[in-house]
Amino acid sequence: MGLFDKFKNIFTKKEKEEVEVYDKGLEKTRKEFVNKIGLLNTKYKKVSNEYFEELEEILIMADIGVNTVMDFIDRLKKRVKHENIINSEDLKEVIIDEMFIIYVNNEIVVNKINYSEDGPTVILFVGVNGVGKTTTIGKIAHKLKNEGKKVMLVAGDTFRAGAIEQLKEWGDRTDTKVVCSESTDPSSVVYDGLKEAIDDNYDVVLIDTAGRLQNKVNLMNELEKMNKVIGKFIPNAPHETLLVIDATTGQNGISQAKSFKEITNITGIVLTKLDGTAKGGIVLAIKEAVNIPVKFVGLGEKEKDLRVFDIEKYIYGLFKDM
Repeated sequence: MGLFDKFKNIFTKKEKEEVEVYDKGLEKTRKEFVNKIGLLNTKYKKVSNEYFEELEEILIMADIGVNTVMDFIDRLKKRVKHENIINSEDLKEVIIDEMFIIYVNNEIVVNKINYSEDGPTVILFVGVNGVGKTTTIGKIAHKLKNEGKKVMLVAGDTFRAGAIEQLKEWGDRTDTKVVCSESTDPSSVVYDGLKEAIDDNYDVVLIDTAGRLQNKVNLMNELEKMNKVIGKFIPNAPHETLLVIDATTGQNGISQAKSFKEITNITGIVLTKLDGTAKGGIVLAIKEAVNIPVKFVGLGEKEKDLRVFDIEKYIYGLFKDM
């Protein structure tokens, strides 16, 4: 029994509901991707160099990333030789196995939030404008509140017009406290928020930040200052710095990940709008490019459609029609 069959058999009833969200959210990618592999297997009944060349092209078109694809094809060729695979149909399960292996890469993949054992857990959100950062914060606030946590939102994006109002809207929508200020210094707002969070025993503080990647030096200085303020209040905080990326931007999103990794310590990635792209392979590409785990994925418009990333459910959602 291959990995794919194991996935189908181990999902609990509750997990099966979540699998359906992945199933629906990855529909565009699956139709594009799996259909092409199906046609490829019809065209080539036997595994050949021509088969691998066309498979390589399909994977690159799914935004899996050139380096990841080259490594992936090499691994497939080795397994074909080692296991004496001749028919292309027999290669399907090997493709699925290797997709899983290439993401995990012999590591323990941590997709959970690193909660503080002492005092509030501080989560910093970074990312360029327009990727859905503020909406992601609102959705995570909704999720955490449903888990019984006392949550605060801090409007640290004092640069973008409308950012504070948008966060306030999410505060109203989720009945969550929002700390903001007329000050243009985000560190000052963070200071006020953390002071109140400690005094009033909040469990989690979610901090929005500006997304001005055009000027890396300014943004780096701003984030460094915020990190110092946070660290003075709560040792070892922020506990998470999550980079929000719009999955529909493809390779541009990977460039953003590389740039943000240069200027601050990113602990996890949130991929928004994964349901809106036919290039859902970006999940694999981004892990290979920056070696940072994907912690949340957006698989729809509703609050509940932002899900903790699960590689098994992702692989299942990607290949279930194959």
